[in-house]
Amino acid sequence: MDTEVLVVGAGPTGMVLANELRVAGVPSVLVDKLPQRSTLSKAGGVQSRTQEAFDQRGLLEPLLATGDFPAGTAHFAGITLPLTRSRHRHPWRSVPQVVIEGFLERHLAGHGIPVRRGHELTGLAQDENGVTATFAGGGVIRSRYLVAADGGHSTVRSLLGAAFPGRPGTMTTVAADVRLSGHDRTVTHDRSEDGHWASVFPLGTDSGGRPLWRLALGGPGRSLSREVPVTEDEIRAGLRAVFGARVQLLELCYARRITNAARQAAQYRHGRVFLAGDAAHVHLPIGAQGMNTGIQDALNLGWKLGAAVRGWAPEHLLDTYHTERHPVAATVLRNVQAQSLLMDQQGTGDPDLTATKDLFAALTQLRDVQYHLDDVLSGMGIRYAMPGTEDQPLAGLPAPDVDLGPVRSHELLRHGRGVLIDPLDRFAKVAALWPDRVDRAGQGADTEPMLVRPDGYVCWAGNADDLEPALGHWFGEPH
Repeated sequence: MDTEVLVVGAGPTGMVLANELRVAGVPSVLVDKLPQRSTLSKAGGVQSRTQEAFDQRGLLEPLLATGDFPAGTAHFAGITLPLTRSRHRHPWRSVPQVVIEGFLERHLAGHGIPVRRGHELTGLAQDENGVTATFAGGGVIRSRYLVAADGGHSTVRSLLGAAFPGRPGTMTTVAADVRLSGHDRTVTHDRSEDGHWASVFPLGTDSGGRPLWRLALGGPGRSLSREVPVTEDEIRAGLRAVFGARVQLLELCYARRITNAARQAAQYRHGRVFLAGDAAHVHLPIGAQGMNTGIQDALNLGWKLGAAVRGWAPEHLLDTYHTERHPVAATVLRNVQAQSLLMDQQGTGDPDLTATKDLFAALTQLRDVQYHLDDVLSGMGIRYAMPGTEDQPLAGLPAPDVDLGPVRSHELLRHGRGVLIDPLDRFAKVAALWPDRVDRAGQGADTEPMLVRPDGYVCWAGNADDLEPALGHWFGEPH
């Protein structure tokens, strides 16, 4: 083997996965076909659950120290959800994908894991022992496992012949990075009476310290072929249709047309090859859910691959990647499709749709509705099925961050091991059976006992008799 895990694609998903493997002590190689990192902003927001995961690995504070990234308020189909702003420890923040990629690439390089650029995958073969990847120019890398994090047009997925069912794009909208004058609100979703609409949110500042904005435009007659270039005149006309003369374009930095295609891989695992991020699911970009879902894919898969390489993974563990993450992305696709419909992105002005959105907007004034939508959008409502824990309210959810005296519980996850929080000091004997995989902490803390997986999800919080089976299920045979 040239390496234990080959990660194809150096976007946020691939780089987070490479870092998870590093934390697990597993060698990996990270390749990308681009000769240099993209400078395009792409996604523009980081959800609460993603920030929690970064915090658990000690990455959040240094990431936020790289710039000014304002906290924002969640929205669903352009309807703001103000009651959710302070609901979680980490509110939604506007952090462009290009910033995250640069930060992660520097972090990995500092740990001796460079991105090998200019590696275009051309061939793929696997056997019972590993995977052989062939690249343009004749290069070959042999690995025990391979992860496809190479985007919506994944070469790996194509070479596998993996089913990617769903709906092709039926319309396009414009997404652009711009400098504007006359726009002084942090986030706005505006619509004209004739159906033209614009969404604007901050991307921080450019190299000269000037504010940058992500602009999305749509409406009647604006759904053009993806191959048609986006011009400054088109951007100006779109701004004028929504804002009149109040908001002006100062500079167009980058623009593209995006579609509402919605597809999801039928299977995330193909033997020793796994699909993650946009290689596994694509949808209309709304709320950066694609990037955040991909990062969560990587967090779920990373520790499981680490366990498999190190030899202690239970036989079923790698299969739980698909069973846990496929339903999550399916839910994301459904909520994005619902938002796209309610936003009437083609500006049809259909009175039935208008009535539906008015009713929906009225319902979102209810606290419980805002909380439900926030759970869907923030990632905090994800609940994985944990066998034998049906009567345990915390099981399957992201672990709460609790005060354990000298440390907080999220800090204990920095080493990528499981954590058994044992406030009554009852489980020292059973925890000693897994000393190389699970840390025990929290003696005397004011909390209930719980077992937390390396990805930060509770996998036991109930009857003491169920603890040892839970440890065996998630962390393999005792040492």
